[in-house]
Amino acid sequence: MAIDTRPTDPRHPDSSSPLSPSSDTPRLSTRDRLVLFVLCAAQFMVALDFSVLNVALPALGTDLGMSTSALQWAVTAFALPSGGFLLLFGRIGDLFGRRRLFLTGLALFGAASLLATLAWDPASFLTGRALQGLGAAAIVPTGMSLLTTTFAEGPARDRALGISGTLLSLGFTIGMIAGGVLTDALGWRSTMGLLTLCTVLVLPLAPGLLPESRTPERPRLDVPGAVTVTGGLLSLIYALSTAADHGFARPDVIVTLIAGLALLTAFAVVESRSAAPLVSLPMLRRRTVAWGNLGGLVTFSMMSTVVFVLTLYLQEVLDLSAFRTGLVFGVQGLLSAVAGTFAPKVIGRLGARRTLVASLTGQGLLIATLLGLDESGRSVWLATAAVALASMCHLGAIISYGLTVTSGVPDEEQGLATGLVTSTQQVGITVGIPLLGVLATTSDSLLAGVHLVLALDAAIVLAAAVLVGLGLRTRRTASGAVETEPLGSR
Repeated sequence: MAIDTRPTDPRHPDSSSPLSPSSDTPRLSTRDRLVLFVLCAAQFMVALDFSVLNVALPALGTDLGMSTSALQWAVTAFALPSGGFLLLFGRIGDLFGRRRLFLTGLALFGAASLLATLAWDPASFLTGRALQGLGAAAIVPTGMSLLTTTFAEGPARDRALGISGTLLSLGFTIGMIAGGVLTDALGWRSTMGLLTLCTVLVLPLAPGLLPESRTPERPRLDVPGAVTVTGGLLSLIYALSTAADHGFARPDVIVTLIAGLALLTAFAVVESRSAAPLVSLPMLRRRTVAWGNLGGLVTFSMMSTVVFVLTLYLQEVLDLSAFRTGLVFGVQGLLSAVAGTFAPKVIGRLGARRTLVASLTGQGLLIATLLGLDESGRSVWLATAAVALASMCHLGAIISYGLTVTSGVPDEEQGLATGLVTSTQQVGITVGIPLLGVLATTSDSLLAGVHLVLALDAAIVLAAAVLVGLGLRTRRTASGAVETEPLGSR
């Protein structure tokens, strides 16, 4: 690593920590920039995949002969493996080589995207989507752990995660816009072809740039833990994804929801007794990990819900076209990019903990302003401004919670920590719409339902800000360094 930073202030030995203020401005070498480009491009590509297909679903269904009820599987087939295998693949990367698994995931993702592009029937398309999700489950935690082990904790990592968080947010937004443009111009297959092209551009650069990284100990994999956590996450994601379209009353939703909770409970029991646990319970008891992930879960779940209900509001209440709706979220993406350039500087001044609390507070207050939406055309300006500014706070929360969770974690456990971070992202994106979004679609009036969802959304985010602020309170040691208290301490 050729990172040039100013020396740490000796009066504040913790000042380089992302949990504490820092004014260092890192300068990255050309190689570091290329490494960052490869890792962030891969994360951007996966984020793009979450949203690029959404507006293409009707055209896809007509072309492949998929019924409207079957179209949810175009999303669920990707979400199941991408969320279910994150923790397992993060740990496999720790033990057997993160670079190796990252490259394998990239190659699988590219091949699966090509299969989805060329799909000749529903089975071949859904197979491609499932393999895309499996590739994403390998790319995301290993890519994040390669980033956190390549860039040292402090200003360099702040900057790297700031860029990564910006591209993650942009990937979702650009996917929504690009999906509509590509589908209208070239057909639904171009959305999958775009992902194939992205892989072709990124994969050849990765082998020569990325260093191998793994734990030095002899690899041991907690098989019972892997089975229970993967089965639990798969069941939970299936239940929530299906409930988003069909409600919680369906028997398969009820059965898989109960099975998911039971398996995750069994996972906790297994980990408490395992000699080599997949998830270290002492790590989960860290305040930074526990409360940081709570902040991440809330910011992702509640912001995805806002985007969902605003899409309904703009198109069905204000009667905006899909293109104009896309422009509203395009402003959101642009301001998120601006926030990404400033977030590391804010974290440098405030520290990740304070930035996380401030970002959640800002997100909650701005969502509350959306309660002023009505049936007049003027509301489109309120919606545009409020969601864009809330997204800036949301991006600050994304970056600061990632820094909070991974700070102070040994390199050999970075895959586990980043696996928790990315699992939180996936579960957050999945859980918000089924739990709150359904209230908008089942209310007597859509506008009244949107107001109800936004009020609950804002209240949850603001409550989380208070809880995270209290949970991550700090104390000073005798040397004057800021130290986060372990979970359960007084």
